[in-house]
Amino acid sequence: MDQRSNKLLKLLEQDCTYSPAQLAAMCDTTEEDVALRIESLKDEGVILGYKALINWEKTAIEAVEALIEVKITPQRDKGFDRIAERIYQYEEVESCYLMSGGYDVTVIITGRTLREVALFVSEKLSTIDGVTSTATHFILKKYKQQNVIFEAREEQKERLIFS
Repeated sequence: MDQRSNKLLKLLEQDCTYSPAQLAAMCDTTEEDVALRIESLKDEGVILGYKALINWEKTAIEAVEALIEVKITPQRDKGFDRIAERIYQYEEVESCYLMSGGYDVTVIITGRTLREVALFVSEKLSTIDGVTSTATHFILKKYKQQNVIFEAREEQKERLIFS
């Protein structure tokens, strides 16, 4: 991948609402080139989609988000992939990652209540053949996600002057 495509991807990752004209100016190219590159990156499966990052705490919608660590017995010739595929098919699952360390897979889900998350773990996740244990951690507050700070304190917004 060339430097222009790399720069374009970093700009889109930073803010996918940039217009083609803005992206062209920042990448020192034409709007047509930007459009062709974006279409090509979509076709190659590099750009998978666009999504708004929302601070749900500032809305009236109540939700519980949990990070679940999952231990798995890998399947012969399939490793962790087959079980991970079963896990990420559930609509509650927002993210699913193969990890190093004490657990094999990390799953991030959102439910309406603690009970809903608990039922997902006990009735869906833990009953999958090959899942040997889980550890559920509830996300209490988000400070930063995908390089976006959710609420900076006032004293952080203004830099202190040192002399």
